[in-house]
Amino acid sequence: MKDFLKIYFILLYIITASVSGQFHQEQVSFESANPFSLSDIITALDEQEKQKVFGQLTIPTDSLNPNEKYPLIIGVAGSRGWKKHHLDYIKMYQEQGFATFELNSFKSRGITSTVGSQDQVTIAAIILDSYRALETLSKHSNIDKDRIAITGWSLGGGVTLFSGWELLKNKITTEYSFAAHLAFYPPCFINPENLSFTKAPMHILIGEDDNWTPASPCENLVNKLSKNTNIGITVYPNAHHGFDSEETVHRNEKGYSFKDCLFDLTSEGDVLMNYLRIPMSNSILQKVGLLFCVERGVDIGGNPEARKKSFKFAENFMKQVFLTP
Repeated sequence: MKDFLKIYFILLYIITASVSGQFHQEQVSFESANPFSLSDIITALDEQEKQKVFGQLTIPTDSLNPNEKYPLIIGVAGSRGWKKHHLDYIKMYQEQGFATFELNSFKSRGITSTVGSQDQVTIAAIILDSYRALETLSKHSNIDKDRIAITGWSLGGGVTLFSGWELLKNKITTEYSFAAHLAFYPPCFINPENLSFTKAPMHILIGEDDNWTPASPCENLVNKLSKNTNIGITVYPNAHHGFDSEETVHRNEKGYSFKDCLFDLTSEGDVLMNYLRIPMSNSILQKVGLLFCVERGVDIGGNPEARKKSFKFAENFMKQVFLTP
């Protein structure tokens, strides 16, 4: 019996070591900055306060080919930071054989959440973080620089979507580009004057009943871009913000509902107030601009059917981008 138990625990150790040894993890840091607005990037990028940012890189390991280069998916969390359902996608991608990078824009700045503020760490700052991560990880010995995608949820969905805005992207880098953009329930209530977006595959997944970042502005934006951009949208019925989580639908009284908002975005990167037409270029002006259209209180939570479909869509989307000849 003792010999049997000894053999059992040896085999268990070997299996556990084998499973844990399938991936290599490392923290990767790089220099970014703290722009408040998109116009800060377009007109004054070199003048922005520098910021060290980090994230966790996970790479499949292949003992037979340690020099293998893998496709990479950079993930960007939402206003509440990294949640379980975000990490469920990350795990799925790893199991498909892709490398992943969990961007930590919040932790890098000592922030846990931006719900109800949206000015402590802005979309502009995280877009810049994403491209600085892209530049750094493109030079990694195990990453295929031509096969790096970006995906994100809510605030991170906005980063994913507007990182494809060529006018902005080219101010950050002309050397590196994302191979694909998959955005989950992004804020689409910005109407860009310049419609030049990446030709890489882009897709939006959003809930029909989302009252945090509503679906209709996303549908309108996709319609505007679809003639010259490889972009699509899937709207899930009876689904709220965070439809792909396992949380029950509940009320978040701190969240801003943007269901009545639509802001013009100029070619200089200024987001204009609806009525006064003044750029919301700092936190005070942003608060003033939001008073004209936002309400407090949003609904958030999962829909099992939409969750199942969105995971399958994400799996097929990345396979098509990375594995189709």
